[in-house]
Amino acid sequence: MLPVTKTMKRVFSGDFTPARKRRRCVVGLSSSVSPAPETVVGGGVDLLDSIPDDLVVTILCKLGSSSRCPADFINVLMTCKRLNGLAMNPLVLSKLSPKAIAVKAHNWSENSHRFLKRCVDAGSLEASYTLGMIRFYCLQNRGNGASLMAKAAISSHAPALYSLAVIQFNGSGGSKNDKDLRAGVALCARAAFLGHVDALRELGHCLQDGYGVPQNVSEGRRFLVQANARELAAVLSSGVQDRPTWLTLAQPPPVPNHGQGCPLLSDFGCNVPAPETHPANKFLAEWFAVRGGDYPGDGLRLCSHAGCGRPETRKHEFRRCSVCGVVNYCSRACQALDWKLRHKMDCVPVERWPDEVEGGEGNVQIDGNGNGDNVLLPMS
Repeated sequence: MLPVTKTMKRVFSGDFTPARKRRRCVVGLSSSVSPAPETVVGGGVDLLDSIPDDLVVTILCKLGSSSRCPADFINVLMTCKRLNGLAMNPLVLSKLSPKAIAVKAHNWSENSHRFLKRCVDAGSLEASYTLGMIRFYCLQNRGNGASLMAKAAISSHAPALYSLAVIQFNGSGGSKNDKDLRAGVALCARAAFLGHVDALRELGHCLQDGYGVPQNVSEGRRFLVQANARELAAVLSSGVQDRPTWLTLAQPPPVPNHGQGCPLLSDFGCNVPAPETHPANKFLAEWFAVRGGDYPGDGLRLCSHAGCGRPETRKHEFRRCSVCGVVNYCSRACQALDWKLRHKMDCVPVERWPDEVEGGEGNVQIDGNGNGDNVLLPMS
């Protein structure tokens, strides 16, 4: 008879240390699967080493495209040496969101410039547009800046198309004779087709006024209504929490702060939050605010719409309000937005307009009508 009891006592008596379980090998797996990790750090297995590089790059692409601030991406770079190297992969840099490359004007440096250039070389349309705006307006490198914006526009980047349209309308970087209204309208039409609300609004005003295109008032008003509808759709898709605050009858509101306020849809019974400013425009506004709002050259001004930031490149480039003569705008879209956000409260009351409007070359009149929409008419 076998001594079973004695054997069991021998096995379970004292300290029992189980042996390491052998890893089962599965035949038929792809050779691309990384081998099992053999490095042990602090008593634990480093599982990151077992993930293939292509899978890590895919994860970083998703993270970069959904980043809400540069810190989201920078934290990845600071995690470890491997993630630092993979995060600088051209595929990852080409997918970075506009907010991931939103450089602050007061933090601008050669390193920031180099990083944006690296993203441009990787194929990032957002970096190409942002760096193009910075070089054209801030660093006064007109040719290179316009080329970068054109590079993004060729790939159907709507903000780049609209910015080039504004340059064509104003003849920015050149003389007054360099204006090309037909090219500006064509660029606006392409950007509007891609869903750019400001471009659609600009195109509507051009059709109403016959500016660079044969006049068609009814078609222009249809485009303006479409711009308002798209603005509302953007708010609905963004998931506004407190909807009863803006789905109310519009009343004359106090002067709102920029970014909190009451754009064009207030005329249709909605107090919709103002659209978010693109990081490139934020950079322009901060760049000149840090420098006291002054632009190199005498008599040059900034666009009065706080969400724009574009400066003049020559004297009297922008059109000014012919009613008060105080504010000036790079485009009709900026004028329409600023009218609802701020200037409506600062300008001369409506009943005094017929007596105080004075014509002048390049001036623009804001003509109110019964529907609450604002038609921008060039004064002769």
